[in-house]
Amino acid sequence: MKFRVVLAAATCLALPLAAHAQPVVGPYVNLTGGTSIQYPINLDATPPGGIGSFSGKFLYRPAYVGLGGIGYGLGMGFRAELDGDYDYNTAVKVDLDGGLGGYKLSGHAAKYGPMVNLLYDLSLGLPIYPYVGAGVGYQFTNGKYKSDVAGAGFGSSGTKGSFAFDAILGVAYPIDAVPGLSIVAQGTFLDLTESYKYTLSETGAPTAGTIKIDDSSFLLTGGLRYALFPAPAPAAPPVVAPPAAPAPVAARTYLVFFDWDKYNLTPRALEIISEAASDSKSAATTTLDVSGYTDTSGTPVYNQGLSERRAKAVAAQLVTDGVPESEIAIHAYGETHLLVPTGPGVREPQNRRVEIVLQ
Repeated sequence: MKFRVVLAAATCLALPLAAHAQPVVGPYVNLTGGTSIQYPINLDATPPGGIGSFSGKFLYRPAYVGLGGIGYGLGMGFRAELDGDYDYNTAVKVDLDGGLGGYKLSGHAAKYGPMVNLLYDLSLGLPIYPYVGAGVGYQFTNGKYKSDVAGAGFGSSGTKGSFAFDAILGVAYPIDAVPGLSIVAQGTFLDLTESYKYTLSETGAPTAGTIKIDDSSFLLTGGLRYALFPAPAPAAPPVVAPPAAPAPVAARTYLVFFDWDKYNLTPRALEIISEAASDSKSAATTTLDVSGYTDTSGTPVYNQGLSERRAKAVAAQLVTDGVPESEIAIHAYGETHLLVPTGPGVREPQNRRVEIVLQ
């Protein structure tokens, strides 16, 4: 099995193993540039007249590449992206098999075309967001070569098309000062699935042969990505104004914490709820405000529902512990009003809570 097939398969298998995150929501654009490393190209050539067929490799020096694309954040870490690339490499040498030696090669290989990619962002609780992806598309290759092999001048040129696939590994660093803007660095393995043929002509000869080529390259790029409608920054904890007149009994607050993506009550949570229920009776409390919250992992819609389920679970236990249901007011705030301010997609245990306030 070819190494490039293994790389692409490993990339696809890695997608469902990542933590749920969505640093990019909705439409976005990106533009990157960098260097292109053309793998040695395998070739089989039949010179004019079909005499003296040979095989070997074309060798290249790294040159440049440009990538641009538009995409859409689908939620839960997935992104779909349409990219266009232009990849240029300069030919320097042809090495022939069978001990025939190496010869100077002039010319170039330029690839360009569209690719459709599916990507997945990983949230690891770091300032950066790694991502992986893979895709398919179509690439045009413009090749032009000239070499003096064993004293006979040969040349070939033309533009051919082939289906292609790619495997992607990258990292994004959001710029806090400009919401939606991220610096990205990316490595892309690009492989053409089809071999293509050029006409091979000999200087001064009336006939022509063919040259068959297999092509793949590695693109190392960096640049910018901009989300057109970035998610709003987390709201800061509200500032509670002092009461106009002193209350006969000061408000008491009890914090009940939850595991990630859970709303069931732990043994410690049951102790805290029981204490709040007992204090509400001895302090002549008139109202118990029960407010649910989440951290910023997951989508805002999902977090809103999870915070409500947490608040209802605590309220139900208060009733079990003897608090009249009429004295309980339930609120759900989702990922807003964070106890510990964080960025999006962060699992923060202190933000996964329910607050019981005795009024």
